[in-house]
Amino acid sequence: MKLTPNKLPVALTGIFASVVACVSAIPLGLLSDIKSSQASPDFTYGGSNNPTRWHELDPSWAVCESGTKQSPINLKESLLDLGGLLFSGNITFNYQPITNPLIQNNGHTIQVNYPFPSNSTMTIAGKTYRLVQFHFHTPSEHWLNDEAAAKELHLVHQDDQGKLAVVGVFIEPGSSNSELQTVLANMPLQEGSTMATGTINANNFLPPNKSYFTYNGSLTTPPCSEGVKWIVLKNPITASQAQIDSFTDLYQVNARPIQDLNLRNIDYRED
Repeated sequence: MKLTPNKLPVALTGIFASVVACVSAIPLGLLSDIKSSQASPDFTYGGSNNPTRWHELDPSWAVCESGTKQSPINLKESLLDLGGLLFSGNITFNYQPITNPLIQNNGHTIQVNYPFPSNSTMTIAGKTYRLVQFHFHTPSEHWLNDEAAAKELHLVHQDDQGKLAVVGVFIEPGSSNSELQTVLANMPLQEGSTMATGTINANNFLPPNKSYFTYNGSLTTPPCSEGVKWIVLKNPITASQAQIDSFTDLYQVNARPIQDLNLRNIDYRED
């Protein structure tokens, strides 16, 4: 299933304002920005606290409106000829299975937290990041060539200096995903956390072909801090429609609208 601007859920239509995503040094406090924003129930994706008003809800969230390097963006392959160059950075994933992880319903998404320090890593262009957590958005936050996927998985990583790199994986209806089923079987239906029963291997959230786009952007939730390295895999993974619906039953729409590119480069690496 693909979503185009004319087929977006009602909660997204009418709030597709542009605000926008690149990188400077990422402060050590950026990861705490993720934790604090996701613990807050104050922002929403529809209603009076929708994304067009996030900057008004807290003074520290002003960059949600004033930023010029915001995420998510529309990944148009046609733009690669204008600014993005064929990127030469190899990417490798060394994810280790985790047993009985903590699964959190934080009021905005379902999130699986990794023990610290994590021994699951991602290395890109010689730089290694540790997997901190992953969570889901419906529909996808990033678009590929003007279309949104059914869902998007965000694998959030942090390096030893506190800088963040997030891997985005599109999810489309198809065959069921066993790792996703473990999350679904254990996720809290109300806000709170639970210790999952079972093992999750994040390698099974990655497509066989790992061609990717990369650009410099921001958190997609308040406080919308910039300085986040984004790696968005071109090829999707699949989940059954029933699995997708299980998430949608909790959060019908939890995707921030597309932000302006603002002359940033989108680099691309073919697997």
